[in-house]
Amino acid sequence: MQILKKTFSKNNNEIQLIGAEGAEGAKTILIIGVFHGEEPQGKFLIEKYISLKAEQINSKNSLLFISCLNPDGFAVRKRQNSNGVDLNRNFPTKNWIKAEKTSEYYGGENSASEIETKFVIQTLAEFSPDVILTLHAPYKVVNYDGPAKEIAEEISKIIGYRTLNDIGYPTPGNFGNYAGVERKIPTITLELDEEKELEELIKPVFKIFDYLGNY
Repeated sequence: MQILKKTFSKNNNEIQLIGAEGAEGAKTILIIGVFHGEEPQGKFLIEKYISLKAEQINSKNSLLFISCLNPDGFAVRKRQNSNGVDLNRNFPTKNWIKAEKTSEYYGGENSASEIETKFVIQTLAEFSPDVILTLHAPYKVVNYDGPAKEIAEEISKIIGYRTLNDIGYPTPGNFGNYAGVERKIPTITLELDEEKELEELIKPVFKIFDYLGNY
């Protein structure tokens, strides 16, 4: 595993893309944690996976990880970044709208205005992932966008959550729409059970990472 790309947040916290090369002709899998600062599960699970398997990740595909996209929000356990922007409403989708700044879903003055959003957009352009998994909480569902139904169903079998292709409420400017719907990249939003201890999530989530690394 090595650092492939990095940037710094407004508060000078580092955001890293870490990668492990797969076999020749392998798919590229991008896994992202902590879009929202009060959802720490992704950072813990990604960093644990990397630390335990640093010497050898048994994967034919290329696995890329952003363990913590929103380090400023994570530091204070708030949904938004240091500009008060919900990163999962800041992507330049056709349905992006400018919400009230007082809203917890405020998507910024403009779409793609945030350092973190730009970092993800650049990562997609540079590394062309074949599948994307983002880790969220707390809904216990496998939400999917784009041509990802079969992958979502396999992940559902591993973790025991139901699959959904619609989270049930409007999400203008969200990443799943940007990557999955508009760019046709199979995109999974795994909503983890926030009531479970982080250690309890290791086994099923690691199985999901291993599945994506070898599917």
